[in-house]
Amino acid sequence: MGIFKRRKKEPRVVKLPCASAVIVAAGSSRRMQGIDKICTELRGIPVILRSIAAFEASPYIDEIIVVTREDLIPVVGRLCADADMKKVRCIVKGGESRVESVQRGLMHISREAELAAVHDGARPLVSGAVIAKTVSMAAEKGAAIPVVPVKDTIKRVVDGIITETPTRAELFAAQTPQVFKADILKAALTKAAEEQLAITDDASAVELLGMSVSVAEGDECNIKITTQADLILAEAILERGGME
Repeated sequence: MGIFKRRKKEPRVVKLPCASAVIVAAGSSRRMQGIDKICTELRGIPVILRSIAAFEASPYIDEIIVVTREDLIPVVGRLCADADMKKVRCIVKGGESRVESVQRGLMHISREAELAAVHDGARPLVSGAVIAKTVSMAAEKGAAIPVVPVKDTIKRVVDGIITETPTRAELFAAQTPQVFKADILKAALTKAAEEQLAITDDASAVELLGMSVSVAEGDECNIKITTQADLILAEAILERGGME
């Protein structure tokens, strides 16, 4: 794609375990009012392609598995081919839930992969620094996710009544990629699926195994495209030039 500007590839400074990225983009975009967020363009480049490109450029990632809706497999395939995404190992059909989609992606990672980095396909502004920090910490600790401090005061509400105001200093918003030892993540997701647990991120499944998950410094620009307002914010971030 002529309009596609590649991210600068950085040298791999330290020897890390083989790492596979599983990029999950199998959602229905229900909150986008008819817009398919994965294929929506940000400054001429589809959201999903920006997400893939970040991992293509990272020296901390060895291969990429994309999980998406069945109808988008040929579309994503063409995008990856046109943009010469060499690390993309395969593009597979997602499942009925996030757990199932990630599991399907993990089925296709190479046997040599010791680490699995799971990333939301709708987070197109993830930086190389966030990927590097999180993969490095997971290699050392076994499990790590990027987080950013919560700015707003959070209220716990039950039946329309505030029941608790948690200490804001202890609250952080989770981002992706979430990186784990591959065998740990596979075991955690198997347990979550067997017990039909409704989890919103992969770290939750690992936590349920009784394992500790370390945190790395995230990035406020690493937003998830969920509503049309998020597209406007992402465009503003790119306009500022922070991700180009």
